[in-house]
Amino acid sequence: MKRTQVALLLSSALLILSLAACAPAKPGSNAAGSSQAAPKDQVTIKVGATTIPHAEILNFIKPTLAKEGINLEVKEFSDYTQLNPALVSKELDANYFQHIPYLESFNKGTGNNLVAIARVHIEPMGIYSKKLKDLSSVPQGATVAIPNDATNGGRALLLLQSAGLIKLKDGAGITATPLDIADNPKGLKIRELDAASLPRTLDDVDLAVINTNYALEAKLVPTKDALFIEDKNSPYVNVLVVRPEDEDKEPLKKLAAALNTPEVKKFIEEKYQGAVVPAF
Repeated sequence: MKRTQVALLLSSALLILSLAACAPAKPGSNAAGSSQAAPKDQVTIKVGATTIPHAEILNFIKPTLAKEGINLEVKEFSDYTQLNPALVSKELDANYFQHIPYLESFNKGTGNNLVAIARVHIEPMGIYSKKLKDLSSVPQGATVAIPNDATNGGRALLLLQSAGLIKLKDGAGITATPLDIADNPKGLKIRELDAASLPRTLDDVDLAVINTNYALEAKLVPTKDALFIEDKNSPYVNVLVVRPEDEDKEPLKKLAAALNTPEVKKFIEEKYQGAVVPAF
């Protein structure tokens, strides 16, 4: 090969290498030839929730938050009593499962000061039965199962009072217990059981007072299957809760705002058909 041809080939090769070195890197690559995607400025928020409807509502807003640079990580709990301790111990950044009386009771009983930063929905508690078609047929000595935690147990007793089945002592409120029953004309036998287990007791008891989230998980339709149900004016609003030192953090404020949009209101109304009611 002639010297001029060799020189021309070498010049061409050097030119190609020079252009390659100056070319901008393709997205997802680096100078070492790695195809790993470049990290984005994204914040992860870990939120604990019970499955229905809380986790479903949170999962609905995940795409909205992703557009704002927030990765919403929803951690589902079957035992709601573990959610506040998990928030206190910083396993979670927030939780969404409880109503205000439950939050106030937890803070008072533990010396914590967890705070609500968004009011989202109400889950009307209902009275259910597989044995009875209406409350007028409740027999003498009927067995009634209610939640065994203080606030939901008191709430259940207040609902039984509203239904005309019992009468509580004057002043008995959301922390009422069976000991506060002043009048029990049908001699109801009250059984205090874990709230999550109540739908499974319907074959064994005459009545069960069940939180809506557990009723929905058991494929019950509150507006159809409940013999008696709280109305939309219930004070038991479910809230998004954080540690007090975190309530002004921007990602959590964005999460709170995302839960109070017209889109979420429409989602709740269409999906739950009155079994869950928007509270904003």
